[in-house]
Amino acid sequence: MSRFAIGLAALGRPAYINLGRADALPADRSVPSLRAASWDVLDAAGVRRIDTARSYGRAEEFLAGWLDARGHADVTVSSKWGYAYVGGWRMDAAAHESKEHSLPRFRAQLAESRALLGARVALYQVHSLTVDSPLFTDDALLDALAELADSGQRLGFSTSGPAQPAAVRRGLALVRAGVPVFTAVQSTWNPLEPSVGPALAEARAAGAHVAVKEALANGRLAVDPPAAVRAAADRLGATPDAVALAAALAQPWADTVLLGPASPAQLGSNLAAACLAAPDLPDLAEEPAAYWATRSALPWD
Repeated sequence: MSRFAIGLAALGRPAYINLGRADALPADRSVPSLRAASWDVLDAAGVRRIDTARSYGRAEEFLAGWLDARGHADVTVSSKWGYAYVGGWRMDAAAHESKEHSLPRFRAQLAESRALLGARVALYQVHSLTVDSPLFTDDALLDALAELADSGQRLGFSTSGPAQPAAVRRGLALVRAGVPVFTAVQSTWNPLEPSVGPALAEARAAGAHVAVKEALANGRLAVDPPAAVRAAADRLGATPDAVALAAALAQPWADTVLLGPASPAQLGSNLAAACLAAPDLPDLAEEPAAYWATRSALPWD
């Protein structure tokens, strides 16, 4: 259980791309309704790592309210900056998020995160760092990040896209005054997209904290799993989502595996992975470019 974290991407806004989410959430996607749904999952979790982001709608706000109401002092919070939520709390928004890796956005979103969560943010991450991010050549932004790290705030980054291995290596190589800027990384790894694995092993060996996100391939491995995953679930007396999460837990370099449940029922199914042995799965890897094209085509609902 200590290796799990609860991610709030599916709970903090009315629309998201995860398959299996729509039926798990209440039909009423109002702010009070999703706040209650978020709190239901957090209450049921028993997990003391929570991951959120500025772009997850009101997820930071929901989490802050829950922490204040419940009084938990043992929760480790991570959040992210770089994407902004622009969906206007609409299911049919033309755009739901906007990405910008700039100094003004970093400063603005850091202030917003701190206004809601204060000193409870143990890890602050660049959201979706890619090899072509302007962050890599923005000296003013890198200096500001290094200054924040020097103040005691741990910094990391998440990755996405078919070039994740290169992004992990380039991000962790960033230094200021001989000191690494980032000491944590969060990347997509699952049986369909394991290409970042060797880079994450290198990161862990170098001392970085490594977190796996999207271990269920945004619900694909739970809702429509490959036959081999379903067969493994049948052999183990488990559900396909638990098998996929057990595969992530079996990676020796994975410190934390993020769960993204939209309901306590999904959470309970996910947590069963902790009781499973490493599943014996064949090679299910898709070409990274094809995997990410499929992810990009998932509808927001």
